[in-house]
Amino acid sequence: MELVLSSKKITLEDLINVTRRGYKVSISDEAYEKIDKARALVDKYVEEGKVSYGITTGFGKFAEVSISKEQTGQLQKNIVMSHSCSVGNPLPIDIAKGVVLLRAVNLAKGYSGARRIVVEKLVELLNKDVTPWIPEKGSVGSSGDLSPLAHMSLVLIGLGKAYYKGELLEAKDALAKAGIEPIPSLSSKEGLALTNGTQALTSTGAHVLYDAINLSKHLDIAASLTMESLHGIIDAYDPRISEVRGHLGQINTAKNMRTILAGSKNVTKQGVERVQDSYVLRCIPQIHGASKDTLEYVKQKVEIELNAVTDNPIIFVDTDEVISGGNFHGQPMALPFDFLGIALSEMANVSERRIEKMVNPAINHGLPAFLVEKGGLNSGFMIVQYSAAALVSENKVLAHPASVDSIPTSANQEDHVSMGSIAAKKSKDIFENVRKVIGMELITACQAIDLKGAKDKLSPATKVAYDEVRKIIPYVSEDRPMYIDIHAAEDIIKTNKIVENVEKAIGELEF
Repeated sequence: MELVLSSKKITLEDLINVTRRGYKVSISDEAYEKIDKARALVDKYVEEGKVSYGITTGFGKFAEVSISKEQTGQLQKNIVMSHSCSVGNPLPIDIAKGVVLLRAVNLAKGYSGARRIVVEKLVELLNKDVTPWIPEKGSVGSSGDLSPLAHMSLVLIGLGKAYYKGELLEAKDALAKAGIEPIPSLSSKEGLALTNGTQALTSTGAHVLYDAINLSKHLDIAASLTMESLHGIIDAYDPRISEVRGHLGQINTAKNMRTILAGSKNVTKQGVERVQDSYVLRCIPQIHGASKDTLEYVKQKVEIELNAVTDNPIIFVDTDEVISGGNFHGQPMALPFDFLGIALSEMANVSERRIEKMVNPAINHGLPAFLVEKGGLNSGFMIVQYSAAALVSENKVLAHPASVDSIPTSANQEDHVSMGSIAAKKSKDIFENVRKVIGMELITACQAIDLKGAKDKLSPATKVAYDEVRKIIPYVSEDRPMYIDIHAAEDIIKTNKIVENVEKAIGELEF
């Protein structure tokens, strides 16, 4: 139940263990040694008055302004205060915890030059459940997440706001309740080391990615329920079809569909009821699988960035050099997080089309119009599809890539920025819409199964999923306020009970 900061790389699972599962964090002797060596080189540069960006100069366009030895501490406090310009809703607590953890990981690598006390205070915030209040908007993703990280850093010196055990307080009060002493003063390089990096956009996107991987399993289960309700043709999931194409996401999705539907008496073979299904059933492995492949690609990039040194300048103690570069630039994550949003959007696109297929009497293979008895008097699931369509359409707007935009900052010194923070935030907004749409498919499919009289012919796995829905959401015999059912379906997905119980029944689903 502990994550040790050392030379060992952390994983996406490690991040979630700390931010959601309460794992403690500690610093290894190896990390302390690296921290101390880098700090010694920073002190040497200050003592000798060497010109080095952000250590003995101002920031951004002010890089040409020299700062005296006596002013270096005030310079670092000033960057934290002046850069705290974020606006909007606060980051969720788990994502904000991730920002703190990833900054500690960065500084513990020994390339940043911050003192031990800075890394220790970040770890102490995590271990004593103090989480900085960080507004979600205000970063352009280069020079890193300056403004969000400045809000994080304020807490270390007793300014700004923070949550203590979930309660929002003035930072000084949160620290006092937790028994944490603020850092008396920042020293040379430390304000820059704390604020210059990609940790806010990375934490946001990483949490979305983790949830998206699990949501992809819900998508396969929802699709399987829809297959049950429409007597879908299972031949399309024959492993040979996927193997001759070769994409792993497709191969894994086809396997999931075969495993989930094994034992069903509702699904059919080609030529029994019809020759082939429409694409949203027949091409589930190809469509779902493409999103899975994208998630896997993004995961590779995220796990690189979780362990990356992303500030500037970087301290190289072996050669006594402090070198200015651009590791803070968010472009390596901006593109993947835009891709993440696109992959999530497609998950909702196909889910909504299956909802339409179930409610539309022209294409739902004999089910009543809008899945309700006494149609006309009752509208049934008619507007459920409208709501899904609205969310899918919104996602199409949100899926426009943020990374193709750039607005120069700092008097054109920073003349190309990544907008990676916006890409990450958009992926979170898209994810929340997708989760709602998949919830709508779950309840729509269960209604169709009941109308088909098919619940006693379900596979063991789909029966588990069906039962989880029906524990909370009853059959719709006549019109009622459907938002209650829709919200309840999303809540079921949030609990993860469907995936957990399906996997108990048939083993872990493939990703």
